[in-house]
Amino acid sequence: MEIRRVLMHLAAGFSVCAATVRLAADAKGPKADWPQWRGPKRDAVSADKGLLKTWGEQGPPLAWKTSGLGAGWASVALADGRIFTMGRRENGEYLICLSGNDGKEQWALKVGLEAADEPSSTPTVDGDHVYALGTHGDLVCASVAGKELWRKSFIKDFGGSIPTWKYCESPLVDGEKLICTPGSPDATLVALNKQTGAVFWKAAVPNGGGSGSGYSSVVISEGAGVRQYVQLLGAGTGCIGVAAADGKLLWKYERIGNGTASIPTPIVDGDYVFCSSGYGTGAALLQLKADGGGVKASEVYFLKGNEFLNHHGGMIHVGPYIYSGHGDNQGFPICIEMKTGKIVWGGKERGPGAGSAAVVYADGKLYFRYQDGVMALIDAGTDGYHLNGTFKIPEVHRQSWSHPVVAGGKLYLREQNNLFVYQLTAK
Repeated sequence: MEIRRVLMHLAAGFSVCAATVRLAADAKGPKADWPQWRGPKRDAVSADKGLLKTWGEQGPPLAWKTSGLGAGWASVALADGRIFTMGRRENGEYLICLSGNDGKEQWALKVGLEAADEPSSTPTVDGDHVYALGTHGDLVCASVAGKELWRKSFIKDFGGSIPTWKYCESPLVDGEKLICTPGSPDATLVALNKQTGAVFWKAAVPNGGGSGSGYSSVVISEGAGVRQYVQLLGAGTGCIGVAAADGKLLWKYERIGNGTASIPTPIVDGDYVFCSSGYGTGAALLQLKADGGGVKASEVYFLKGNEFLNHHGGMIHVGPYIYSGHGDNQGFPICIEMKTGKIVWGGKERGPGAGSAAVVYADGKLYFRYQDGVMALIDAGTDGYHLNGTFKIPEVHRQSWSHPVVAGGKLYLREQNNLFVYQLTAK
């Protein structure tokens, strides 16, 4: 009995020590939680607080840098002390896992056997699984330890065809389902069992075949009281909603489609969907309403391309406003009142960088990453455009397109072969 009491005291002591270690780790800063494309809610809105309000001439301090990721425009996903991304190396496309502390590579798993293309898809982390999509439609599920568990081919298994700029979407996990967009006539969207890859359903969308996959990623809506998946498709198809339960097409809005490339992730807010497309197309606010046993999408307003369009780089919804870069291959900062379409400010000034702008929001600020590698910190307010600092990302030799991530008090910037991590909290 005495030995048992001693063991119990030792176990209790170990538990206290472990708890103390966890508390000490937590005290170092907020948790870096960004498990998929555009963050936990796919809206590019970070929960971080207490970040730097202005930057000096050199920008925020560099925490660390790592290299060897290979070529590509994939962003990063962060979960449980790990960083996941994708890169093209000499003999193929790889899903890569790095240490969240210093960027040291933990493992790399080959996804695509073709070495000719550079991945733009961001991995999706769900518990102890991670999902990655290669440029030629190779969908892989792996353990977070780096073991391949299953794979599917958008081409061989679902009849998809490779889009002009290859497959770029980031898979979505919803409960037990993994949602993705092969883009074929019979399987425009598919829902797979996330554990096994078995097919739950295939959604066939009229005119959604061929290059119907586009370059956007699926988001979840509860509009009109129906759980559904909203996606911006290519081939001029436009924005659609399919029922989460069975893949039935609920609605389709073609006016926002274009025949070249449909890229931005739609914004969902209750019964509303805001979508935009480049190449002179524009933007629209849709309201979803119950329609018998289905859902109807009604146009609230449409903004012409010269008023607002997001070519690529994404749009941010904060409160009643939308913030974004405006213009084809442009990143003119702009603020729009979502429910009315009123331009609150911007849309005419280029800002400090050139080309398109990928945007993330955190702690009252917009982080604009311009195509030429200039980073800008801009107020997310309604009283006009206010710039709070800029810096140039090092070693930019191509289009600087990878979307920025703000999580755990740090700014993560993938730049082709390199990952730069900047400290956003005062030490």
